[in-house]
Amino acid sequence: MAHTHNHEHRHHGHNHGHNHGHGADIRDEKLLGRAFLLIAGFMVVEVVGGLMANSLTLLADAGHMFLDATALGFSWYSLRLSRRSGDHNLSYGYHRYQVLASFMNGLTLLALVAWILVEAYRRLLAPEGMLPIPALLVATAGFIVNIVAFRWLHHAQDTATVRSAALHVLGDLLGSAAAIVAALTVYLTGWLYADPLLAIVIAAILGRGAWRVLKESVHILLEGVPDGINLKEIRGTLTARVPEVHEVHHVHAWALTAEKPLVTLHATVDEDSDLGNVMERLKAVLQNEFGIDHSTIQVEHGPCPDD
Repeated sequence: MAHTHNHEHRHHGHNHGHNHGHGADIRDEKLLGRAFLLIAGFMVVEVVGGLMANSLTLLADAGHMFLDATALGFSWYSLRLSRRSGDHNLSYGYHRYQVLASFMNGLTLLALVAWILVEAYRRLLAPEGMLPIPALLVATAGFIVNIVAFRWLHHAQDTATVRSAALHVLGDLLGSAAAIVAALTVYLTGWLYADPLLAIVIAAILGRGAWRVLKESVHILLEGVPDGINLKEIRGTLTARVPEVHEVHHVHAWALTAEKPLVTLHATVDEDSDLGNVMERLKAVLQNEFGIDHSTIQVEHGPCPDD
């Protein structure tokens, strides 16, 4: 005999924690939104400045800012989506939209990296002149913009979402610094190779970030097991912590987003055990030990009907 129980959240503890942190989530959402608008807005300035000054380093840094702006945008949107429930068409909600957008973003950025590398190679073969003063002014302004955005995020709640966004902005400071060095080098020495060489450095950093974004989004879209979750460890922990459970099998784990893991599993239990109590304890272990608050558990007496 099998009993299937599906509880998206355990009622008391989870709801209390959600209400307690609601105000902080709203504040974080506003700070992330402000940082996104600032970075995205200045990215446009860098594109225009890079084209006018003929600075490949500025254009490459604008690409890095695009990566950071989309990261901030996804973080901001994920906080908004966390308050939106599912419907008849999307029963799990709208969280996967950001994963799909992240996948498209990764492809776009890899194409941009390829263009930067080809253009840098062309300029190394035949150096092109650039306007160092406008490039220096725009790069310096970009450096300041990233510092302002980082300070905003530093004052937000210390959550994984905000920490990730802050690291993106901190990383973009390196791109702005490279653009400053390129402009200064051309202005002081006239050595035109500085621009394409430093553009290659930024392209390497951007390519690494783009590949990571693409790899993570593909893993989620292919229903891969989330990072940090070991199926064998889940089986062993559940049988050790809940004595009435003899065996855990048919364990599957995937994720809506990187922060929202889900699990389904079958558990073989004593026939005279209190199923409600066993279920609550299994779910408590999944949430407290593995951070999984959405699980579907099929409880069985005797042989599994699906084998």
